[in-house]
Amino acid sequence: MLTSRLAAALKHYVAPLLRRPSELQVAALCIRMRDGRREVLLITSRGSGRWILPKGWPMAGKTLAEAAAEEAWEEAGVRGRVEASALGGYSARKFGPGGLGRQSKVYVFRLEVARQEDDYPEAGQRKRKWVTPKRAAGMVREAGLRQLLLKL
Repeated sequence: MLTSRLAAALKHYVAPLLRRPSELQVAALCIRMRDGRREVLLITSRGSGRWILPKGWPMAGKTLAEAAAEEAWEEAGVRGRVEASALGGYSARKFGPGGLGRQSKVYVFRLEVARQEDDYPEAGQRKRKWVTPKRAAGMVREAGLRQLLLKL
């Protein structure tokens, strides 16, 4: 009895102190028109190979939108016009070495792609795929990202 009360007290009072606060990331929702239909660009993560948007951490000296555009270049090899305001956001769990996860809030910035290159910083480390927003929604894991894609 005492053990279950102690466990409940620890869970209630101590566990929140051990959780890391959520962190901010930025992502680029790369869009193009092809044969009269809108397509979005997904890339694979380097770790698990799951389908994601190009994303990363804010960068010193850059706005959040500029950082998202830089991630689109580094991870997917695309450049274009990025919107200054976030289209929306979603929550994601980021896992690091040792399997410890941390919660992050990802702000998504729309980027109208003007060109796509084959030679870019992370070429060969990721796959990239252009798909309809509806198909992309079925390929990503995060529910909030899925909702953003379905609104396009």
